[in-house]
Formats: sequence, structure tokens, C-alpha cells
Amino acid sequence: MFKYQLLIEYEGTNFRGWQIQKKGKTIQGLIQEKISKILKEKIILFGSGRTDTGVHALEQSAHFECTKKIINYDKFLKSINYFLNKDLITILKIKKKNKNFHSRFSAKTRIYKYVIINRLSRPALDKNRVWHIMKKLDLEIMKKAAQKLVGTNDFSAFRASSCRAKSPIKTMKSVKVKSKYNKIVIEFQSQSFLQQQVRSMVGCLKYVGEKKWTLKKFISVMTSKKRILCAPPAPPEGLYLARVIY
Repeated sequence: MFKYQLLIEYEGTNFRGWQIQKKGKTIQGLIQEKISKILKEKIILFGSGRTDTGVHALEQSAHFECTKKIINYDKFLKSINYFLNKDLITILKIKKKNKNFHSRFSAKTRIYKYVIINRLSRPALDKNRVWHIMKKLDLEIMKKAAQKLVGTNDFSAFRASSCRAKSPIKTMKSVKVKSKYNKIVIEFQSQSFLQQQVRSMVGCLKYVGEKKWTLKKFISVMTSKKRILCAPPAPPEGLYLARVIY
């Protein structure tokens, strides 16, 4: 058997998320179907992690095994992208990997980015790809709150009720808040995340930026471990899986 890693870019607006489901179109399902057709054998695609309905990827990582060796990578990319591009999915790269590689379990760091357009006018070009917030956000206080998330913490307050993770304790390697013109990008780095954790953290950072919450209130919600105290999660359209590091 041969094992291959794919790096994938996609716009998640019209999908029910990454993972195959009984109903609805998914990114994993579509790519798996097209590769199986091209290679003329049934393959199973394993992703580095799930992205929810409406969430995008700049560079999702996935792998599959097959009995045939893929000789011409350029030809394979042209063939697969011919079928995927109309659905706003593209395979950026294919790499041969050893038998021990696993796109999910071998990952050392996952990087997510959340994009906010902070201005009065609605975005035209970035529709469905950012969170539009009209009220002016205080970036400096948001940066201070973001730093409180760094380190090993119990993130129960930011965890979806349907989350299946064994433990709510995660180590956040870094959280950066950057702004250029009217675009705010919040970058999160961790080995793994709880379900809806990033969107929940962004929702709370927004409350701080709007002055609905003080920094003290943000810290008290974070340490409370109570989901009910969390701000509403940020919408999925601003979230991007940016990169997976092995």
C-alpha cells in the first residue's frame, strides 16, 4: 500500500463541514469520491480534524492509502482539481508519506485564523468569508485578553455541549491579534482544540473589544469552566484552518 498526504484549500460555505455525514454534502465525502473514481479503487480519506459547517481552510491536511503508486503528481493534481474546483475546493499539493504518518495523530500544531471586518459598510468581496462587526473594537484590550488564553488551561467555558474530547484541558501555544486597515486577524496555535473552542473564544474577545466585558470579567468567565457564561460563539464564516504542522 502507498500512503499520500494532501494539502487542501476550500471555501466551506456550501458544505455541511469536513466530516462525512448521512445527509448533506461534505468536503471529505466529495474529495474521497473523486479520488476513488480517478484511482479506480475505494479509498478512505482521513483529515487532520473536523471543520464545522461554513468554516474554510487555507491548508487542511489529509491522507489516504491506495494500492496503486501515483507516478505523475502534476497529472493527478490537474485531474482531481478538474472535478473539485467548481465546488471551491482545490488540492494544493500531494506528498508521499511513510506508513507511520497520520494526518490527525501525527500533528504537532494546528493553526486557526479568525477574520473580522470592523467597519460600518458590509463587505462585498469577502461575503461569507469574514465576520462583519460595525461597532469599533478596542484592539489593545482584546490583545490583553487574548494573552490570558495562552498556556495550559481548562477551556470548559469555550467547549460545545456536543464536544467528545476526553479532556477540556488544552495548551494554547500562542494567540495573536493583528489589524491592518479594517481587517482584524486573530491567530490561535495549539496541538488540538475542543469543538467550537476557537469561535467561542473569539465571541468572548469581541465582548471585551466592544467594552461589554471588562478584562476582569473575561478572566472570570474563562476560569469559571461554565459554558453558560460564555459569549455567543463567533459565526463560522470568519474561521479558517490555516495550517497543520507535523
